[in-house]
Amino acid sequence: MAEGAGGFGQGALIRSNGACSLAGAAGRLSTAGERKLGRVTAQPTEDPADPLVILRDLPEREHEEFLRQYHQAVDAAHDPAGYRQLRRFLHVWSLTAIAAAQPGYYEELAAACAGTATTVPVTDAIPDWDDRVAEARGRR
Repeated sequence: MAEGAGGFGQGALIRSNGACSLAGAAGRLSTAGERKLGRVTAQPTEDPADPLVILRDLPEREHEEFLRQYHQAVDAAHDPAGYRQLRRFLHVWSLTAIAAAQPGYYEELAAACAGTATTVPVTDAIPDWDDRVAEARGRR
């Protein structure tokens, strides 16, 4: 026996021999215990490694350098061996776009380049760093 409207965005509840199932991808499901699932929608997510997303999110002052390096990486990716490098390049620039959007990014970058930034040894910041490095090297 079917219950529910079964229209667009809502599933039809099917009860058969005491079992309950949902016909359709979305909707509400009621069981004998009155548990309900709310409507679920899938929104497309933006790929942070998309060059257009990177350009949109990067400060204007980074565009020229990004595009210069991007064209080099695309040229190298014509060879299948260069494709992995292109993906890595886009990943790094997507992280750069996130970092550059943080207040004080350029000041901290300048301090790091000048050697005046407050730093913490990686082994202090990440106590099991040496183990992680050894494990990563063992996977190669």
